[in-house]
Amino acid sequence: MIDTERCHLRRFEEKDLDAFMEYRNNALWMQYQGFKGLGKEAYCSVLLAAFNLDKGVQIAIIHKAEQRLIGDLYMKQDGNELWIGYTIHPMMAGQGYAYEAVNGMLAWIRKQGFRRVRALTLPQNLASIQLLKKLKFGFEGTNDAGEELYALDLSRATDGGAQPEAGASL
Repeated sequence: MIDTERCHLRRFEEKDLDAFMEYRNNALWMQYQGFKGLGKEAYCSVLLAAFNLDKGVQIAIIHKAEQRLIGDLYMKQDGNELWIGYTIHPMMAGQGYAYEAVNGMLAWIRKQGFRRVRALTLPQNLASIQLLKKLKFGFEGTNDAGEELYALDLSRATDGGAQPEAGASL
């Protein structure tokens, strides 16, 4: 588990599925996301699967004070790099939770020895672009699907302060 000031980042548990489906199946909120609109069984097979960075893994963002799911993070290994993604429940948007959670995840990624992290976003997703820039990701171009590619070199990035617990694992 990774702790930030207001959040726990941990593996998904079965008790998280209903809250996950609440925001993941909100068509308007999820207009820029791909992993959406599925049934409980389909989500369960992905969220509760064994931790495997090669296949990709979803991480729950738990609000410490309220002990409830407020979003999720995604990581997938591609050689020496990691791809990331993030989603925050619409009721928690604009309060710094995405920044805090992604920053905590980046600290964990750095401790695992990865030196480069990448993210894709649509050019219309201004909140995601703003978050990536705040996290010091640099724009690298646009792919054939029209998605914008951002990357962060962790060997040069400064840590924003979020630290995984000693010996933290996900």
